[in-house]
Amino acid sequence: MGAVDFEIFVDELATVSGQAILPFFRTALGVEDKSRGAVFDPVTAADRAAEQAMRALIRRTFPSHGVRGEEFPDEGMDADYVWVLDPIDGTKSFISGMPAWGTLIGLCRQGEPVFGMMHQPFIRERFTGDGAQARYRGPAGDRRLNVRSCGGLGEAVMMTTSPLLMEEANRALYEQVEKRVRLPRYGGDCYAYCMLAAGHVDLVIETNLNDFDILPLSPIVTGAGGIVTNWEGGSDLSGGRVVASGDRRLHDEALSVLNRG
Repeated sequence: MGAVDFEIFVDELATVSGQAILPFFRTALGVEDKSRGAVFDPVTAADRAAEQAMRALIRRTFPSHGVRGEEFPDEGMDADYVWVLDPIDGTKSFISGMPAWGTLIGLCRQGEPVFGMMHQPFIRERFTGDGAQARYRGPAGDRRLNVRSCGGLGEAVMMTTSPLLMEEANRALYEQVEKRVRLPRYGGDCYAYCMLAAGHVDLVIETNLNDFDILPLSPIVTGAGGIVTNWEGGSDLSGGRVVASGDRRLHDEALSVLNRG
């Protein structure tokens, strides 16, 4: 699979997912709650239609590859290459008619993320990265993504989806960082990481993430020159507590606060 072939394929994945999603956006669609009485966790027909479309294309083109997605059972997780799909990251924004959502498409090789894309079909933006570089394509043109420098928390714009989603102990630690930053902002889901890669945000702190929430975004952030770790500073993101930064000095300071409490 050459570089050109791969680029064409992931663009097709993004296109078919967008074609499945957009007929549902800002309509009176039905919403199910997957939480079973816990924190509201919505899913819609758009989520399922998009993931089915992407899975069908992957099976047809790369039958030996595995697939890990949010809405359907895993397939071929022992394969060398496994696709990681989140058809609508930011479903709560989606059902509210807000455009801060996107389709996440990631590819892992032997468990390590090697490519990621965030596609927002309504705005027509695509953010991609392979860990070495990251790019933007959309109404604003085609350009390389680069994080910006930020010397410390006192200068930082920080984002999280919502502190209310955090367990009490994690929220208390997070709030110690929030008190120190220049500007905290809530919401954004996958867009927060893409804005970090684009140099508009300096820090993202999250908890309770699934692998399909973060693995496709990690190569975009690191490809733009950023850092993605768990709260302890390690590379294992399976625990769901994630820190992403555009500057190592800022990252180290945020980790220090999170671990000092």
